[in-house]
Amino acid sequence: MQTAIVILNWNGKAMLAKYLPTVVNYSCGDADVWVADNASTDGSMTLLREKFPTVKTLQLDRNYGFAEGYNRALTQIKADYYVLLNSDVEVTHHWLTPLIEFMDNHDDVAACQPKLLSEAEKDCFEYAGASGGFIDRYGYPFCRGRIFDTVERDNGQYDYQTDVMWATGACLFIRATDYWRVGGLDARFFAHCEEIDLCWRLRQLGRRIVCLPESEVYHVGGGTLPKANPMKTFLNFRNNLTMLYKNLPDSELGPVMRMRFVLDYVAAFKSLLLDRNWKECRAIIKGRRAFKQWKHDFDNDRRKIAKERKLEQIPERKPYSILWRYYAKGQKHFSELEK
Repeated sequence: MQTAIVILNWNGKAMLAKYLPTVVNYSCGDADVWVADNASTDGSMTLLREKFPTVKTLQLDRNYGFAEGYNRALTQIKADYYVLLNSDVEVTHHWLTPLIEFMDNHDDVAACQPKLLSEAEKDCFEYAGASGGFIDRYGYPFCRGRIFDTVERDNGQYDYQTDVMWATGACLFIRATDYWRVGGLDARFFAHCEEIDLCWRLRQLGRRIVCLPESEVYHVGGGTLPKANPMKTFLNFRNNLTMLYKNLPDSELGPVMRMRFVLDYVAAFKSLLLDRNWKECRAIIKGRRAFKQWKHDFDNDRRKIAKERKLEQIPERKPYSILWRYYAKGQKHFSELEK
């Protein structure tokens, strides 16, 4: 089975110079390494030509964002497996072998991820995916090893394979047939929540998503937009609500969206009154308004998903509120949720 590691780059020359050597050194025997460039202006392509002649390249005509950038790149790459890998990921020796072997032997699995650790603190999980992702009843994502801003140290507590709701877009290993079966990433999202939406669509078809912690990589995180960036907040709220609208069964859509209306405005007023962060507050409100303006653009998606749905109750979509568990019950670690 042919594997293609595809790094989507936008003005990430420094990241490529630092972390691409590990990908080339530890992957080339098992996979082709590609860099798809979103019209960078920082000399990224020159760096690739001069320093990484074995890396294959694709150059897009403008910055299409994460979702459409990958869709456009992957249409031009023939492989059985894709690995969507961020440019700020340091991979380790034999990181790819467990992923390939597992996928070769489990036809019912659409996608998987390694354990994602912090490049800055290598004994800690990394925010963007840790050891596999879940969502709660209201669409809030969390991970084995990270709930909201609480990031755990890796003491081996999650060193077992498990089915998850979503695999991190920082290092997403996925079958090409499954990727295209659901139409790839939703390009309208531009960035943020698109990998959760993709995995949710696959789970509803009965396809599994798995975390394999025997494979480890290290992620810088926040390489494109810093965590407190209002644009990131805007995209997260708009896209998360859109993901819920697309994927929720009819029986849950009304109750969940009504609760999210309340929770989102609580978050906005907290940003304004407690954190004194007007930009964050405005970004949340703008995200909700943008969702309201475009949600009917997704009506056809919603009907198609409902028609093809094979699995309505997904075990990895937890029935509780993670906000309640975290803030009211003080359950800061994933292991406490599962007791």
